Amino acid sequence: MSLPFTAAELRRLRGLKTPHGIQRFLNTLPYHLATTAWSPRRVLRERTAHCLEGAIFGAAALRVLGFPPYLLDLEADNDTDHVIAVFRIRGHWGAIAKSNYANLEYREPIHRTLRELAISYFPGYFNLRRERTLRTFSRPVNLSRFDRLGWMTSEKDVWYIPEHLLTIAHTRLVPAWMAKRLYRLDDRSWKSGLVGHRWE
Repeated sequence: MSLPFTAAELRRLRGLKTPHGIQRFLNTLPYHLATTAWSPRRVLRERTAHCLEGAIFGAAALRVLGFPPYLLDLEADNDTDHVIAVFRIRGHWGAIAKSNYANLEYREPIHRTLRELAISYFPGYFNLRRERTLRTFSRPVNLSRFDRLGWMTSEKDVWYIPEHLLTIAHTRLVPAWMAKRLYRLDDRSWKSGLVGHRWE
């Protein structure tokens, strides 16, 4: 299909070559804390991104490389959601992500199910009270559903994407009885998870 990027943008995106190449590019971008929902075009131009924007960019870059542009939402208690771009190679799921926490980014395509992929984020998913907070995950959302709105190249914020993620069903990873028995992070895990963290 024809994609709405310029020739220069397509060269840049195709030059990333693989899902891991997309992740390496995202890793070079500073994490920003603004309340924005930039399109992939704006991320390319501004050279910075946060979690949501990194995932949307990842989905668009995956599409350029021939993958479906899938997003998956990870939902937390007493914490913010984390959005990841997911891809599948030979039946196994991996993920591309941008995070303000050290252990919530790339996942190799080794996970047989989306539940396996989602639960891999559990150990590093915590809030600033050291509580382990990941609780649910969504089904993958194919962002091609928003093509008519120009989500890949819009100059306006694409808030309709996170708004849609809030409306879809999520599958529980951690039942309430189990959540009550979770321990807070130890000092070593806490410090390692905050490597590179940006504070407001």
